[in-house]
Amino acid sequence: MPLMPLLSRDDLRSFLLTLAIGLLAANACVWLNTPLPWMIGPLLATAVARMCNVDLFCPVQVRQAGQWAIGTALGLYFTPAVVHVLSRHVGSIALGVVFAIALGLACGWLLHRLSGVDKTTAFFAMAVGGASEMAAQGERHGASVDRIAAAHSLRIMMVVVIIPFAFRFFGAHGLDPFVPGAKDVSPLGLIALTGLTAGGALLLGRLEWPNVWVIGPLIVSIALTAMGINLSALPEWSVHFGQLFIGVSLGTRFTPQFLHTAPRYMGSVILCGLAALALAAGFGLLLSWASGINPATAILATSPGGIAEMSLTAKTLQLGVPIVTAFHVTRMAVLVMAIGPLFKSMRYFQLRANA
Repeated sequence: MPLMPLLSRDDLRSFLLTLAIGLLAANACVWLNTPLPWMIGPLLATAVARMCNVDLFCPVQVRQAGQWAIGTALGLYFTPAVVHVLSRHVGSIALGVVFAIALGLACGWLLHRLSGVDKTTAFFAMAVGGASEMAAQGERHGASVDRIAAAHSLRIMMVVVIIPFAFRFFGAHGLDPFVPGAKDVSPLGLIALTGLTAGGALLLGRLEWPNVWVIGPLIVSIALTAMGINLSALPEWSVHFGQLFIGVSLGTRFTPQFLHTAPRYMGSVILCGLAALALAAGFGLLLSWASGINPATAILATSPGGIAEMSLTAKTLQLGVPIVTAFHVTRMAVLVMAIGPLFKSMRYFQLRANA
């Protein structure tokens, strides 16, 4: 797991306050029986506190620790039987990737039309990829980085809050046939699993992969489980704290200035986010009809959310964790590699058309 550097006294005080608010919100949501209480509660509470100018702080290593816990836990579902089942859905996963690219293009065009923001910023703001990767790629092409980051933060918050509550409202809850390969916690096995999965993250970090603290542990955990090597399950508390860490890391992205960020632009982002959710849900239902995947699982798999957030929702609601994870991991990998060349190609053809 990532090492925590020494924090200044002010940063440590702000971090402890962040954890306290997150823990109180998580327990309140557990008491209220909300979906995803350990992530939604801390996310909303810290976001509101930050926008009210409360001095909160979440070190990047805390988010990485949360990502490690979630990536490792998800990989434990990929038993040999699950890998065989997933092989029958390769075509559906490919369609999901194509749809995600088309969805980003359509919503980017809509955001440009509604808000008047430049086409480059709109393109990267609505691309259904990781916020940091899209912001970095957008910066290289002259886009407004702060607007891209704001759009992705707001989109992820909308998806994380709306989908679980919508599923709760409509009673979408499955009996997931997939269960983790390792069912019991083994102290020695857990130490080995922690070392191997953290090593996977560090290796991918050296290779400059995106989202390494999810992808690295996920790949290592999948490889071990698929080969029938079940070292240990993760303690339930570690998964809860993984959700807590991801929740507060998302919530602390919101600043007091966020509410004053180009109201027309942010309103347009909300409309585009709602449109993306509706279109993705419709596509998920069509994919379910064509492939036989559970409808709620298909909606989660094609939603415009992140790997950890949507896979956690699937885990909590027992809705095909490996299928949702496989869709989102494949989509993220393809988008990160293809978004730059796709943008250059579109700009080239646009310049040719205007010549």
